[in-house]
Amino acid sequence: MRFIPLLLLLFLAACSSNKDKPTKTDEPTFTVIFLDKTRSVNINKAFVARKYQQAINEIIEQNIHQKGDRLEVYFIHENTAKARALNLTVRSEMEDVSAASPTDREAAETEFTLLLNREKAQMRQRVLQELAEQNTGSSNQATDIWASLPVLAKANESGATVKAYYLSDMVESVKGSNRRDFQVKPPKDNAQAEDWAKTDAKSLKRYEIGSPDITMILPFEPNASVKQNNPTVTQYWQTLFNELGVASVEEQ
Repeated sequence: MRFIPLLLLLFLAACSSNKDKPTKTDEPTFTVIFLDKTRSVNINKAFVARKYQQAINEIIEQNIHQKGDRLEVYFIHENTAKARALNLTVRSEMEDVSAASPTDREAAETEFTLLLNREKAQMRQRVLQELAEQNTGSSNQATDIWASLPVLAKANESGATVKAYYLSDMVESVKGSNRRDFQVKPPKDNAQAEDWAKTDAKSLKRYEIGSPDITMILPFEPNASVKQNNPTVTQYWQTLFNELGVASVEEQ
C-alpha cells in the first residue's frame, strides 16, 4: 500500500502533462527540386530521362499529402538563385470529420483523396515539362550550385519541413578566385574534398538553411567511370552540407 500514492501522483502528472500539450498536427512539407540545366547534363539521354522522371514521380508521391504542402522548382545554371520555374501549393483540404458518421467520414476521405491525386497529377505534369525544357542560352556554361543555398535559406524561413533534391551531376563550375570549378580542378582525393568543403562552409554559413533533408540524384549509369562520376566531388558536397547543418544527405 505504500507505493499507491506514488502511482497516483505519476498518473495525475501524466494527465496534466498531456492536457497542456497542443494537439500534434503534421507540419507542411516544403519541397525544392533543383534541375540541372547546364551542358554537362543531357536530359535527352535515355538513362537520365528515365531516372529523373521516376525520381520526380517518387518525390511528389512521398512529399505531397495535405493542404499547405509546397513544391518549388529551380534551374541550376549560371543564375540559379533567380531561376525559379515553378511555385505550387496544395489547395485540397480534408474536412473535419471528427463528429461525422463512419459513412460520411469515408465519403469525405474519398473526395479528399480524389482532389489531392488530381493536384499531384498536375504537379507531376508541370515538373516533367520543366525537366524536358532545353537551355540553349549562355547560362548553360556555368553550374552555380552554391546559389541554391539562399533558396534553401528562404525555404527554411517558412517553418515547414524542407526537403531538397538536386537532379544534377553536382559539378560546381564557376569562374573566380574564390569559387570552385570542378570541371577544371576537382578535388584530388577525399581528404582534399573535405578540406575544401570545410573552408567554403565558413563563408557559406551566412545562409541559414536550417536542417533540411537533401538528396543528390546523379545522372550517371552504374558503370560510369571515375572521370564521369568523380566520388571526390560528391564527398565535397556531403561534407559541405553536413558542415552547414543539413539533417541528412543521400546520394542516388
